[in-house]
Amino acid sequence: MKNQRQEVILEIITENSVGTQEDLIRLLGEKGIKTTQATLSRDIQQLSLVKQRDEKGNFKYALPVAAAEEKSVFEEAVVSVDYAMNTVVVKCKAGMAQGTCAAIDSVEHTGIVGTIAGDDTIFILVRSESDAKKLSQQFKSELFRRR
Repeated sequence: MKNQRQEVILEIITENSVGTQEDLIRLLGEKGIKTTQATLSRDIQQLSLVKQRDEKGNFKYALPVAAAEEKSVFEEAVVSVDYAMNTVVVKCKAGMAQGTCAAIDSVEHTGIVGTIAGDDTIFILVRSESDAKKLSQQFKSELFRRR
């Protein structure tokens, strides 16, 4: 539920200029997701959303630059995502793993201990199998959204 709600939040702020939590709660409601202000505040913090000025000079929620760069690189390079125990494996197009790994490292993901990248594969060591499953699902949702 939380991952789905956060995915919709990212979709909303990407497609709309949203300046307040009240507007965001309303837009979530229009998409069938009811939430409280306290839950939304936690989501905003966990997603590391920032407020920046739009083209009209009004403040709006946005991804931090590092997260936007990670998303762009990720969408371009990643072929598949899987996990085993407490390790997430990200398969990339040839020659793109190290840049993708650097982009992943630039964003704070819960539970990541460290990363290693080769030519086309990234190994991400996380603290638990539960963290591996969550991170894998998050990456897969990004992968499937673009297709």
